[in-house]
Amino acid sequence: MDALRLLEPTGLVFGQDAHGAVEAGLAHWLAGGPAAFTLARLIDGDAARMVRAADVPADWLDVLARVTAPLPSADLAPGPQVMGILNVTPDSFSDGGRHFGAEAAVRAGIAMITAGAGLLDIGGESTRPGSVVVTPEDEWARIAPVLTELRLQSDVALSVDTRNAGTMSASLGAGAALINDISALLHDPYALAVVADAGCPVVLMHMRGTPQTMQQFATYDDVAFDVTRELAARIDEAVANGIARDRIIVDPGIGFAKNAAQNIEMMRRLPILANLGCRVLLGTSRKRVLGEMAGVPVASDRDPATIASSLPGLALGNTILRVHNVPAMVQALRVWQGLWTCDKPGRQQVR
Repeated sequence: MDALRLLEPTGLVFGQDAHGAVEAGLAHWLAGGPAAFTLARLIDGDAARMVRAADVPADWLDVLARVTAPLPSADLAPGPQVMGILNVTPDSFSDGGRHFGAEAAVRAGIAMITAGAGLLDIGGESTRPGSVVVTPEDEWARIAPVLTELRLQSDVALSVDTRNAGTMSASLGAGAALINDISALLHDPYALAVVADAGCPVVLMHMRGTPQTMQQFATYDDVAFDVTRELAARIDEAVANGIARDRIIVDPGIGFAKNAAQNIEMMRRLPILANLGCRVLLGTSRKRVLGEMAGVPVASDRDPATIASSLPGLALGNTILRVHNVPAMVQALRVWQGLWTCDKPGRQQVR
């Protein structure tokens, strides 16, 4: 893609209004639906202007086609999915220690699957701001028994949240279907090759620096423009190294190298990610910015805020919502689908 030219869909409508607006030529589908957009911000370099969706100029039609095309499934179950977070760590910001130990983690994972999780994301290293670095050996020792047992007990797609190529390789050999890398395959020089050779789906998350240094780099001209363009560069690097574009998932990195105002702005403007042509993973669960917005200091009390901040991501169609509280998110997703996607033929419903 031309990284300097972006079309940001806005003025979203849903349900029958979306169908009516598209049929009347007043709107275009966003990533194939269920949302349609009535306005578009055309971004060329640092310049931006707003036009009606019906009036996108002819020389922008290639960009328009990119944001209206349905996003690929990345070889995972289609439609919106809930991903359960399974931190096998003693120091995660929300549930540190709760699932530390294979037996407790497996029980929690099975409960999430029973509640409707389409994927589980298993992590052996906390990546909260200022977290302590864990060796790849210790990380794998935490993950291995949990991954192995869950693979025996369920066929749900298992993701491993890691920056380390050795952990990636071992996880894929033990039955993981997906790699979720907060560094977008920058941390370990061998990571690109591991993912390319495996041919597996991969999540590329936006971050600058490391979990220990990232808040030093929270300076943006426009956070939505900059995040989208920086993710585009990571996608191009991955593709150049043999990773299929249609297996790439992008994560805007809420809470990573962004201050509260920047996180809020990014959450408000998620439709801009359609420019990347990749499935989206959204992880806002219990994050500090939600506590600041809602006045809730205890992370584990932020599940209502998590739901409120996650549902807008569904405008992009087959978004993966990464959350701690799976039953609550599944319930909210089913209601959202009932309101806005039941009248769109072929739209997948969550399990």
